[in-house]
Amino acid sequence: MTDDIDEARDWRGEEIDCAGCAHHGLSSAGGCRLKHACVHDRYARRIDRFFNSNPGLANSYIAHVHFEVRAIAAKHASLFLLPRLLDDPDETVRWNAARRLPKRLVLRLRNDAHREVRIRIVSLLDDAELMPMMTDEDYYVRLVVARRVAPSLLPLMIDDKEAEVRRVVAQRIPRDWLLRMTNDPDAGVRLAVAQRLTSDLLSRLRDDPDWRVRYEVASRIAVGEIAELAFDSDGLVQDMARSRATGRQERLGEFPA
Repeated sequence: MTDDIDEARDWRGEEIDCAGCAHHGLSSAGGCRLKHACVHDRYARRIDRFFNSNPGLANSYIAHVHFEVRAIAAKHASLFLLPRLLDDPDETVRWNAARRLPKRLVLRLRNDAHREVRIRIVSLLDDAELMPMMTDEDYYVRLVVARRVAPSLLPLMIDDKEAEVRRVVAQRIPRDWLLRMTNDPDAGVRLAVAQRLTSDLLSRLRDDPDWRVRYEVASRIAVGEIAELAFDSDGLVQDMARSRATGRQERLGEFPA
């Protein structure tokens, strides 16, 4: 959708005739221009330019048959007219209305039928308002909630059914809760936990089935607890453990430097 497209057609695919347009008089003042700024054009960028130049006309277009026109008009129309657009059949229109309205009016969009609306609504809400969305049916909605909500509320999402959500939880949850996640069925989640655990607690993951977790343990666990990892089944884990153990012995003078 760029201005390189050398055509001027409306949303039905018909050629635009400026002579019959109610806004024809705006062209002389630069308020509209064919193939550049036109409310009838099927390209959103050109519609957007039209309303940027003529925001006062937006109220007349919030009920237009073409959803692109309604959606872009919603960016400029009177706030008093926007609540009705929360029931618009198109999700883009609903979102553009919601982003300008008070939160008390848009809370019901937490249950919008379209996931994209629910995802975007997350950015408008505070912690208490986001809590009902922690159990949204769409994993990506829950993922966005996990990224935004206060860490103190993330214990409520420890058992989310989607590993990607739990990984975000492990990366942000208060450290006091990390031990609850050391037995997570997903290795990526356990790795995120290992990366945040203090060295004195890493021994809980020393026998983890995933070599990446054991490698993280070998790289940070107290050297006095590293001995068995020097014989790990994975070569990289072995090398890390032996390198750290050797370094400790050299510092203690047990081996020549």
